[in-house]
Amino acid sequence: MAEGDNRSTNLLAAETASLEEQLQGWGEVMLMADKVLRWERAWFPPAIAGVVSLVFVTIYYLDPSVLSGVSCFVMVLCLADYLVPILAPRIFGSNKWTTEQQQRFHEICSNLVKTRRRTMGWWKRLFTLKEEKPKMYFMSMIISLAAVAWVGQQVHNLLLTYLIVTFFLLLPGLNQHGVISKYIAMAKREINKLLKQKEKKNE
Repeated sequence: MAEGDNRSTNLLAAETASLEEQLQGWGEVMLMADKVLRWERAWFPPAIAGVVSLVFVTIYYLDPSVLSGVSCFVMVLCLADYLVPILAPRIFGSNKWTTEQQQRFHEICSNLVKTRRRTMGWWKRLFTLKEEKPKMYFMSMIISLAAVAWVGQQVHNLLLTYLIVTFFLLLPGLNQHGVISKYIAMAKREINKLLKQKEKKNE
């Protein structure tokens, strides 16, 4: 058991080190994005919502085709991949990195590796469910996809995408400031109250 834990820890460290090396040119940008997403300043949340809203209003106004939209998106990614490693050190000054910043960059890369592992784990569990309980797998997939299709039919595609993107960009800050845990605790209390009231009625 201990050997397995050590092997897993060593593999995680190796993957994190490899990712740090790959993203070294993006270090300054990632640290800045991390500060924004974790709401280190009070005006960051409305700034995130404002930027996302501006982007989606522009998309709505231009109304590009799917092919044009995908092409422009990939083009922006390619430009960022080429320009960011060149411009970021000149703008932020990577030679001014402190030990704290390096440690935070390491934590970000480690969290990305863990998220990737968690995603792959859920993916493997899905295929395991398909092999072991095919009926449950197909029923779950059909119901889930039908629900998503119904929501997509009721809500405009662009509006739905806007809400999803905004939620995911605000999620780290909500989690960092305990907003999610607060409302989850409130929901649990309400559910417990309802269950207790039901038990009293049954008695």
